[in-house]
Amino acid sequence: MGLDLGSKRIGVALSDSSATIATPFMVLTRQGRIAEDHRAIARLVADEEVDIVVVGLPLNMDGSAGPAARAAVAEAEALATVVAVPVQTWDERLTTVSADQAMMQAKMRAQARRRVVDKVAAAVMLQSWLDRYRADYVGRSES
Repeated sequence: MGLDLGSKRIGVALSDSSATIATPFMVLTRQGRIAEDHRAIARLVADEEVDIVVVGLPLNMDGSAGPAARAAVAEAEALATVVAVPVQTWDERLTTVSADQAMMQAKMRAQARRRVVDKVAAAVMLQSWLDRYRADYVGRSES
């Protein structure tokens, strides 16, 4: 499961069972209490039989961790105490930009893009993680 943490919404993406393709899944609206948001994520983790949660890490363009990245790490650490699977962070630089550009190229209207950009950004980030995971672990075991 990939999560794109925003201040108002959380984009959620899932991968197929072979951990090859990430797909936008849903957008959770923040409830104003992080504990409640985390319980909703924990229910999704259980319902969807998730093996790992990958949280987008919004690093600065130079790779440094600013306030948003530090907040994402803190939230990922808190989430790890609630879900029964490992939680990792993964660089999400430009995922929202990439998602928005892809949807513009598909000629989606701005209003439609706003409704789905968070889950599409989560899928872009998760796909990046899956690609690295497959290169690092699956490729080695096939060699």
